[in-house]
Amino acid sequence: MRGSAPVRTLAAHRGARRTAGAVASVALLLPLLGAAPSGTAEQASDAGLQNAFAAAAAEYHVPQSVLLGVSYLQSRWDTHGASPSVAGGYGPMHLTDARTALAEATQHHSEGGEDARGDSSRPARAPEASAEAVPENSQLPARLKTLSKAAELTGLSAEELRSDAAANVRGGAALLAAAQKQLDQPLSDDATDWYGAVARFSGADDSATAATYANDVFAVIQDGEQRTNDEGQRVELAPSPGLRTDAAQIERMGLRKADEGDTECPETVACEWIPAPYEEFGDGDYGNHDLSDRPASQSIDYIVIHDTEGSWATTLKLVQDPTYVSWNYTLRSTDGHIAQHVKAKDVAWHAGNWFVNAKSIGLEHEGFLADPDAWYTEAMYRTSARLVKYLAKKYDIPLDRQHILGHDTVPGPTTSNIRSMHTDPGPYWDWQHYFTLMGKPFHATASANGGLVTVLPEFTENQPEFTGCTAKGEPCAAHGSSAVRLHTQPSEDAPLIKDIGLRPGGEDSTIDVNDMASRVSTGQQYAVAGREGDWTAIWYLGQKAWFRNSKQQPTAVNAAGLVVTPKAGAVDVPVYGRAYPEKEAYPTGVPAQAVSPLPYKLLAGQRYVVGDKVPGEYYYSTTFDTAAHKVVRGADEYYEIQFGHRVAFVRAADVDVVPSGS
Repeated sequence: MRGSAPVRTLAAHRGARRTAGAVASVALLLPLLGAAPSGTAEQASDAGLQNAFAAAAAEYHVPQSVLLGVSYLQSRWDTHGASPSVAGGYGPMHLTDARTALAEATQHHSEGGEDARGDSSRPARAPEASAEAVPENSQLPARLKTLSKAAELTGLSAEELRSDAAANVRGGAALLAAAQKQLDQPLSDDATDWYGAVARFSGADDSATAATYANDVFAVIQDGEQRTNDEGQRVELAPSPGLRTDAAQIERMGLRKADEGDTECPETVACEWIPAPYEEFGDGDYGNHDLSDRPASQSIDYIVIHDTEGSWATTLKLVQDPTYVSWNYTLRSTDGHIAQHVKAKDVAWHAGNWFVNAKSIGLEHEGFLADPDAWYTEAMYRTSARLVKYLAKKYDIPLDRQHILGHDTVPGPTTSNIRSMHTDPGPYWDWQHYFTLMGKPFHATASANGGLVTVLPEFTENQPEFTGCTAKGEPCAAHGSSAVRLHTQPSEDAPLIKDIGLRPGGEDSTIDVNDMASRVSTGQQYAVAGREGDWTAIWYLGQKAWFRNSKQQPTAVNAAGLVVTPKAGAVDVPVYGRAYPEKEAYPTGVPAQAVSPLPYKLLAGQRYVVGDKVPGEYYYSTTFDTAAHKVVRGADEYYEIQFGHRVAFVRAADVDVVPSGS
């Protein structure tokens, strides 16, 4: 039997964790013997959420620190207005009722029939997604139906557990106590004794994920947390230094050992190998990715953040279909479990732009961009942040918004592709929190006007209006957002900025949740074009774009850096969606790809933030047999710039690079 270990030590050794039992167990929690405790949820609710935790902890003999720590890792103590997460989890304890959530949900999808390969040398690969059927409750894994067990243990109705925060906390406490009894552990005041119960609360069916989840909760308890939640209630968890874990508790749970294979993940996450097939089928076609030899053949410069627009189970089915498309990793909402599908050396078909695909790694997160209340769990944010930080270090990728791209910031490779590009993870992904978890929070980098701004609204308070979440033109629920809207003049009444790539006829932009024409996002940087009162102007898509940036509620902070501007004498320079080499660079047998400008222009006097300098490159890989694959490099070089909501490229020969403050 293994002895206890410090929280940090255990979290740093994935190999030691994964020696747990190999027998699978589908049971999440067994009933707690005895009658349901007395008392009402309303009594605790009236006293505030902090008191609700105290009351539930006392009632079920669960250490309050354990209850608070579990809740923080699930929801950061937010209530989300009784709306379910992407996994059907409700309330601060994320009690899951996936069948109810799915039955009541409107199916939301990122707009556009994007060709995931984004390679004009090959036929488009863009299968249509279909709506998911609502499963029977008996068909769901235990991790997706914990709310019904909580109802059985507490005597509270499912509706109470979904809609009342205090009832929800009671349900979570009852589940933890039941798990503790099932594991033959005492209902003690010592948090260390609850390590196994916390692991079981995750619902994970493999030992590594259960341990990762428990380690994260224990790290929260050890460090302490304090936060004002989405209902304005202050919740605090005092630090518990010296807290220790007990890995033997997980070993006795009989969970399966996940097939980690040769996964490429940090030691502090649970990673499973579920390969995407590389198979040939019919008429020389093949899927669902391309073999390569990165970074030896090409540098890996980007990590692209997606959401799945479907459930975990459906997403895994899609990535295992050789006729479909692929991505490198999928992350699960309930517990942050990670599945790897495509090796980093190979090229997945995920971003809709072949230049970006060939130089990126794609991460799919279980979720829906157009549902503001289908929130992402803290567990998933944390494991994703660790994975990105690990990959960024391994492949020397800067941790900024020019290299950690949302799918919604990947440019259309050509003019004809612009309107079909996807828009996930959308305005409700919390970029500031995500980068803070990676140790790279956004902040001011200039004490005064340095010529640039970093977009940085306060997520919870920033609630721009959107439509189209449930039906076209219908308002979306008010919700915190990373997005800031842009106008043609310093006034809320002024028209929105137009995007001629999305609307060549000059039609007005909209506030639809999928309309990327007139908005910027947290962490993006732009050159300042003017200031007037509470308003700041930036250069955006060749236009001066204004956004409200008041001292009372700032939405951007000062920054400094490098910008590009057209060379002296040039009226304008072309803008590209891909950085391809000149035609003279292509060898015999490799068809030259068009250096195709987008409909935008970078105009004289305007400035755009430099993300990176990249060589003109094209990865030719149109056959199943890799013998003909070749990386083509030219003499042309490009600068990646933040041009609109999406990034873009300009030829280095067309622009000058200058400090933003000059």
